[in-house]
Amino acid sequence: MTSASPEKKRAAGILIITATSPREFLLLRHPDRWDLPKGHRDGNESDAETALRETEEETGLSADRIRLDPEFRFRLNYPVKYKRSGKAVEKTVTYFIGEVDQTFEPILTEHPEFRWFPWAPPHQIQDQTIDPLLQAVADYLEAKTSS
Repeated sequence: MTSASPEKKRAAGILIITATSPREFLLLRHPDRWDLPKGHRDGNESDAETALRETEEETGLSADRIRLDPEFRFRLNYPVKYKRSGKAVEKTVTYFIGEVDQTFEPILTEHPEFRWFPWAPPHQIQDQTIDPLLQAVADYLEAKTSS
């Protein structure tokens, strides 16, 4: 007898980064880690629509103030076991780069605090998600400016 494959969930988020120098990026605090604004897709939303909606819900920043980079996508796949249901899920998260003109004071709805970090790669914040994403963004931005 074969066991059923785990349910698949899609989520999306945005690395909010300032367009001006010195660059800074926004992280939100969970009780045990720093994270990005992100969340699960609703219905037939695209990844970009999900990322923009979740960012607005978690920071108060409206989608029209965020410029999504049209070329950058960073995807992570990993197993998750939800605490409430105990259900095992295979999760795919797509991250975007979203530029804003300057830092802002988020209106937090799901996190106890936020912080603007200086853009100074390589970063060592959280090795499973944040650090690989930041390295991919650093490589992408460097390639973009040198071409």
